[in-house]
Amino acid sequence: MSLLITDVCINCDVCEPECPNNAIYEGADYYEIDPRLCTECVGYFDTQQCVQICPVECIIKDPDHPESEQALYEKYRRLTKQVG
Repeated sequence: MSLLITDVCINCDVCEPECPNNAIYEGADYYEIDPRLCTECVGYFDTQQCVQICPVECIIKDPDHPESEQALYEKYRRLTKQVG
């Protein structure tokens, strides 16, 4: 499943540079995550980097975008052009 930034976000700017897929961007009111790009750091790290660094714990699994670990890995491979 993709991750989601809730409205608890304080716009501290620490999550955006941590995302290896550039899925995090500044939204109208707070940061947002593009579910088409979010792999929950699968393929890169053992833990979600944005979740690890968030000081207010406002990043959760997005219930509207459920994905298995395998689906996240396939997305990672597609995004990094490792499909074969």
